[in-house]
Amino acid sequence: MRPHCGSSRNRAARPTRELAGSLRERVLDALATVYDPELDEPITELGFVTCCEVGADGDVAVRLRLPTSQCAPNFAFLMAADARDAVRGLPGVRTVGVVLEDHMTDDEVNAAVARDGRFADAFPGETRGELHALRDVFRRKALVARQAGVCQALLVTGATPEAVTSLRVVDLPEDAEVRRCLHLRAALGIACDADAAAFVLADGRPVAAAELERWLRMARLVRTSLESNGGLCRALLERRSGLEEVAV
Repeated sequence: MRPHCGSSRNRAARPTRELAGSLRERVLDALATVYDPELDEPITELGFVTCCEVGADGDVAVRLRLPTSQCAPNFAFLMAADARDAVRGLPGVRTVGVVLEDHMTDDEVNAAVARDGRFADAFPGETRGELHALRDVFRRKALVARQAGVCQALLVTGATPEAVTSLRVVDLPEDAEVRRCLHLRAALGIACDADAAAFVLADGRPVAAAELERWLRMARLVRTSLESNGGLCRALLERRSGLEEVAV
């Protein structure tokens, strides 16, 4: 059986020293801010972090494993690079190494991430441009999907379409779903100040009362798709780990 050396699902893993243990918690918290671009879920909750080792001198080693070895290379690169960037800015971290394991392009991705390269550097001559546009496409989908949940919760209480679409950001509940929506809006350059519209279309325009029902139908479909894909990824990863344990 392949050991999961202090994975994100086992925060009670033994630290070598008290300082290392404290830093490891902060490293795991930083990794929890890295989201799968397609699913919009933290890589820690998805179980993609299989190893997180922190030395007493501040050297950090992280290993990532995706549900299948054929997961899209662009998403694999984004998660590996984001994990590296999230961790290395932490106080007390001296070096950080992020390794993607058991993936069809792990050699290319790991080499580029290790030298702070771009996605194009991982596959010279095979790609065009960078992944910013692709990342934003999925951020907009995630924003629409997450807003659907927040909006539906308000409608269930009896709020009318007119009342819902007149809400401002300041009127929204202070919970994790709303915070994620606002984070996505900020990343997309969509206004998220207190007086901004609470619910917006993918392009940032406020949702009008007359179009709320149609928008919500579409948003529910996007949300269902993300939730289904997330469940599939978890099942594939669990199946993959189970097969390896049986094989050994």
